[in-house]
Amino acid sequence: MLKIIPSETPLPKMHQYILGAVSPRPIAFASTMDKNGNPNLAPFSFFNAFGSNPPVVIFSPARSGRDNTTKHTLDNIEDTKEVVINIVNYNMVQQMSLTSSPYTKGVNEFIKSGLTPIESELVKPFRVKESFVQFECKLLDIVYTGDKGGAGNIIICEIILMHIDEKILDENGKIDPYKMDHVARMGGDYYTKVIPESIFILPQPKTECGIGVDVLPASIRNSKILTGNNLGQLGSFLAFPTKEEIDSIKDKIINLSEEQIHLLAKNKLDNGEALEGFKMLMHKSV
Repeated sequence: MLKIIPSETPLPKMHQYILGAVSPRPIAFASTMDKNGNPNLAPFSFFNAFGSNPPVVIFSPARSGRDNTTKHTLDNIEDTKEVVINIVNYNMVQQMSLTSSPYTKGVNEFIKSGLTPIESELVKPFRVKESFVQFECKLLDIVYTGDKGGAGNIIICEIILMHIDEKILDENGKIDPYKMDHVARMGGDYYTKVIPESIFILPQPKTECGIGVDVLPASIRNSKILTGNNLGQLGSFLAFPTKEEIDSIKDKIINLSEEQIHLLAKNKLDNGEALEGFKMLMHKSV
């Protein structure tokens, strides 16, 4: 594998390696005001959620890698301790990109981009009307990671009021990922859009532990057909199939070779019939 030593790598190249590898990243579309009441709007993809009690989001307007200047967003938050983070959907991505232009301080990016400012309720910075989700936030802390170009300034914010457009909610009042129309940042000029074909369900272990890959029979662990994902599926089961369950499918595979059984089981695992596949794979172990 290619080895990258940060101290020996030019900043632009290091920056692109990090952005290309840590992706896709959600975008914090940050609305701030300076101490004179001038609005500012800018996107930042060093962004994520870091807790729900209290609800905390973090983003980082890094120092310029070209001239080591700080972002107006950072300057404003240092002065006012407030920010509104708007979540970006695909229908506003071009306008969002425009706001990242290096406008001089005092230029109103709402006007430049044509996006619609609407008043917030608990903080002074405006919300972006076109955004489906808007977080009104107060500053908790700023962590300055360095004083050279490219250094991060980690802004830790507490959400004090959240606005959600009802049209992105499902029948249970939860945010529907199929309706959010999310976009995210990748490396260079690349972005990605969440489309139905890219969404999948992966149940998470919560109160009980899966059996683990390590206890699977060697014939399964060392299979040349099953993938790491397939082994992860099997290891996520809470228990092995019972002898009765395994006996129930023996007639389907009794005349098949081990390779054929593994191919058939893999097909079951890949198509939502994981238990059926597990039973097939365990037929020699009972």
